[in-house]
Amino acid sequence: MHILAKDDEYNDLLTSIKAVYGYDFTNYALPSIKRRIAHYSRQNKITDLKALKSSLLSDASIFEDFVQSLSVTVTALFRDPAFYSSLREKVLNRLGTYPVLKIWVAGCATGEEVYSVAILLHEAGLLQRSLIYATDINNKSLSTAKEGIYNIANMQAYTINYQNAGGQKSLSEYYTAHYNAVLFNRLLKKNIVFAHHNLAVDRFFNEFQLIICRNVLIYFNQHLQNKVFHLFYDSLCTFGFLGLGNKESLLFSDKKPCFEETDKKEKIFKKIM
Repeated sequence: MHILAKDDEYNDLLTSIKAVYGYDFTNYALPSIKRRIAHYSRQNKITDLKALKSSLLSDASIFEDFVQSLSVTVTALFRDPAFYSSLREKVLNRLGTYPVLKIWVAGCATGEEVYSVAILLHEAGLLQRSLIYATDINNKSLSTAKEGIYNIANMQAYTINYQNAGGQKSLSEYYTAHYNAVLFNRLLKKNIVFAHHNLAVDRFFNEFQLIICRNVLIYFNQHLQNKVFHLFYDSLCTFGFLGLGNKESLLFSDKKPCFEETDKKEKIFKKIM
């Protein structure tokens, strides 16, 4: 089941969504958006873009499900362990020189990455003086992140990730298992603030020593990527760090000269001006 529509019809749908709900998908990479709209439409047996538009614009609950479908929620605890190993070795010691640490995990999805960061900070003795802001556009994903409850079937793979990232303890010390689920400890949660934030339209809201935004910008076009890099630049203190996904880059941003590479392979950068 496919939707047959021209690019300008998709752009009209996205422009209408922005006008009605304030969610701006107009600068997302169009091929990615079209794939996700097609996936949502197949699931809901919709074959006409006009029918989809009418449904979305007339019912906010349907639109909320649509946002859930469009949002990228693929994540894992200590996903890409080498990135976290690099944070341990090249970033945390420098962050430890600040009396108070503010960290922003942007596009946190269902929260596994946030808890990964909290565990790193705890093992470095920094969590108690840290405040982690975890934000996402997807309210359903944020609810999962706040609960900190995950499928126990994933924990074997997560434990391997944790060990490969240089974990200093047993990962099981950070959660309680109950039937088919695990609940992450309050120790990790109490320094985390979960909040809705839309990278496409919302402004900076604090000054941070570390911003992590991994595997989100690849779904934006170049214009929106540059806009978000400006947001991150404005949100970072001088000598603050920015961590990106392994397929993301500052290469085409006009803010590139303002950063130096801390770890080229793991895409960790330091703001220098």
